[in-house]
Amino acid sequence: MTTVSHKGSSTVASYPRTLSSIMFLICGLAAFLVVVSLLLVSHPFVRGYFYEVNHSNKIDTQSSSSLFFTSATKEQIDNEGQRPADSLNVTRGVENDLFSGSIPDAVNDNNSMDPGCDLFNGEWVYDSTGPLYSNNSCPVLTQMQNCRGNGRPDKDYEDWRWKPAKCDLPRFDPKMFLELMRGKTLAFIGDSVARNQMESLLCILWQVEVPKNRGNKRMQRYYFKSTSTMIVRIWSSWLVHQTTHEFDFAPKGVTKLHLDLPDETFMNFISGFDVVVLSSGHWFAKQSVYILENKIVGGQLWWPDKSRVMKVNNIEAFKISTETILNAMATHPNYTGLTIVRSFSPDHYEGGAWNTGGSCTGKRRPALDNELVKNEFTDIMHKKQVDGFNKAIKKAKDKSTLKLMDITKIFAYRHDGHPGPYRSQDPNKITKRGPDGQPPPQDCLHWCMPGPVDTWNEMVFEIIRRKF
Repeated sequence: MTTVSHKGSSTVASYPRTLSSIMFLICGLAAFLVVVSLLLVSHPFVRGYFYEVNHSNKIDTQSSSSLFFTSATKEQIDNEGQRPADSLNVTRGVENDLFSGSIPDAVNDNNSMDPGCDLFNGEWVYDSTGPLYSNNSCPVLTQMQNCRGNGRPDKDYEDWRWKPAKCDLPRFDPKMFLELMRGKTLAFIGDSVARNQMESLLCILWQVEVPKNRGNKRMQRYYFKSTSTMIVRIWSSWLVHQTTHEFDFAPKGVTKLHLDLPDETFMNFISGFDVVVLSSGHWFAKQSVYILENKIVGGQLWWPDKSRVMKVNNIEAFKISTETILNAMATHPNYTGLTIVRSFSPDHYEGGAWNTGGSCTGKRRPALDNELVKNEFTDIMHKKQVDGFNKAIKKAKDKSTLKLMDITKIFAYRHDGHPGPYRSQDPNKITKRGPDGQPPPQDCLHWCMPGPVDTWNEMVFEIIRRKF
């Protein structure tokens, strides 16, 4: 009985101990699996294996401003295990590809370049990746800038990219740009070179979304529905107030520029803009009368009374106009946007001016240092524009709202980027010098598309990312 009773009591007593042991093992195993899972997910080797990313440099993927991983990129990575084409920059000799196993040191945790990196000091490098669009994939491209469509036989001018000395300028990502500009308006204001740059941006964005044209005669407006982004262009050849009415001893019909008054044709709209890119300078070579404090002080290609002292020439007028418009924008009570001043765009008429036989025919690659042709007008216009900008920024309460995009010296090298004689569709156009050595009619001021002008928008994109 004792034995049976002992056996029975042993059996009954052993069951609870067995259950406890099993529960302890299960809990221990669960804890072990949790720890191992966390290690697998967080360990750089494992993450690098699944995503092909080297995490020796950290990226804060939780940052709201981080835009490396757009929804399209994530989807394509998940489906294909590789990066989408053209999602990031690849420059000849310098790899900047997030999914190739390395992350450039210049990229920080918000996918922008090093904020201290100088965008405007570097060199042009050949990149066989090619442009972001073709002359046939952009319906808003002005025919005069459609160099390939107008018969230009070479294409290498499309394949050179700007490489800052101490970092990389990221390749333009149109989806990323539209997301960054969600609900915002970017306006290009100025002359025909402003139109050139605006069309370049539209051509790039057109590759991912066709915008709705909501423009009119006063203002071109293109609306991107996916992010409620608006791209605007307003014509303003001098950026200051102008009239053709009779004024003092200046007759009716001649353009008068009030250098101390901003151009109301766009100032009336700027409260609705988040980013403004200004373009001006070349129209100061045209005939005009200069007025300051309601008095005639000078003129260009116009000064009828030689006995009067001309106080302001076209170069000084450009400086004054730059300061005037920037002061007006910086002190406007309802404009809080970012103003980007694109510096004077160099032309490349060699051997004369646009109307006196100047030429850029036959230029097929960026100039070497010993091939640069000094252009005194460009140099002095650039200097005066920078002087005007510096004066304005000293007076600005928020200096971060004014940015100088200094492209003048950089683009002195791009004598190959103009339409030259390929500004016309005419199949019988003259493209070679005549027997007397005279070059054909050509455009050495505006820029081929695609071409070097696309770099301006990569710079605008980077400036916006740094600001926002």
